[in-house]
Amino acid sequence: MKYFIVTILTKGKREEIPLYAKDRKEANEYAKLKHSGIIIKVVEGKEPLEAQLKRFKANFFQNIKKRKIKPDALIAAVRQLAVMTNAGISIHDSLSEIAASTDDQALKHVFGRLADDINAGHALSSSMENFRFELGNLSIAMVQLGEKTGNLDEALYSLADMLEEIRANIIKFKKAMAYPRNVMIAMAIAFTILISYVVPQFKDIFESLNAELPMPTQILLTLEHLFNNYGLYVLAILFLAFTTFKYLINNYRHIRFGWHKFLLRTYLINNIIKFSTLSRFTLVFAELVRAGIPIAEALDTSIAMIDNLPLKLKLSSVRMTVEKGGTLNTGLAETKLFENMIIQMVRAGEDSGTLDTMIKKVAEYYKMRFDAIIDGLSEAIEPIMLLIIASMVILLALGIFLPMWDMGNAVQGR
Repeated sequence: MKYFIVTILTKGKREEIPLYAKDRKEANEYAKLKHSGIIIKVVEGKEPLEAQLKRFKANFFQNIKKRKIKPDALIAAVRQLAVMTNAGISIHDSLSEIAASTDDQALKHVFGRLADDINAGHALSSSMENFRFELGNLSIAMVQLGEKTGNLDEALYSLADMLEEIRANIIKFKKAMAYPRNVMIAMAIAFTILISYVVPQFKDIFESLNAELPMPTQILLTLEHLFNNYGLYVLAILFLAFTTFKYLINNYRHIRFGWHKFLLRTYLINNIIKFSTLSRFTLVFAELVRAGIPIAEALDTSIAMIDNLPLKLKLSSVRMTVEKGGTLNTGLAETKLFENMIIQMVRAGEDSGTLDTMIKKVAEYYKMRFDAIIDGLSEAIEPIMLLIIASMVILLALGIFLPMWDMGNAVQGR
């Protein structure tokens, strides 16, 4: 966002008003919406240091506090909006009514702001862009579809179905993770208690040996020292590091890109991200093609809803291939994200004129693959969980018993 100074003539007085916008045109529009009077000029200026610090502070705390709308509340609101739109009630009145009746504070704030923007003459999808974090990319993509086809109510019904499906997958994911999570929490608590209360009992004995302690014992004593003397500081540093990392990811694209790239190389997480992304991409793309949207535009909208930046970059190349006159199957093949079977299905759909049907089948295939990953999540995590537990047990056992064995050998004169 750039810093602009708008000069406005109000009641015979000149006023200079600072504001942030992407360009001069947007700054001019914001000034018209927010201030009455005659706009004399809009000039891009250098942001004062005080304003920079104030904006940094506001953005920092906003990123900490902001949260997505609860999935159940969003699904109910989208369904309600679809019903009211289908009944002929204006979008502004529908949004205002939902905002007034909901108990979810995030939903109340977002829908209230959307209603104000629509009242000011903005399109629903463009207003939703300001709340991409709270609403999600999928919601914006489906509303854009509804606006392009003129069937907003149908698009909202489809959106509600998709959100319910995603919600079901999240619940399934949480259930699959419940057992490994509980086991790891129990082990972490047990390890902390042992480090904090048991290891100190052996500390004096170990120090009385006046001998070089083995590496496992040194690690245990170092951990004990950190836990008992700097535990609160360690927690504070971890919290600060997490908050800072979250801020950097939300505000710096290159850092977010690197993080997303790392996730795509991480065991198990890479397949979850890849197949969930491809499932949603093909599902939205199929809906757009079925509605008669040109392939290039359908790709634009479908790609816009992707969260993972490296995958987004790869799929963006498909649009470039199509724009240059290439076929869709060629563009998909160049990304190296799709199996040969999928490429053949898309080629057959293009040749026979049934692309929407084929893409729908592709979406079902990726949904099946994603469901299979979620169903097998517990089994996939078990080896990692066992490795961590074994490492903790071995560290404790060797750290405590190795010096005791050495001491026993020394007593026996060996």
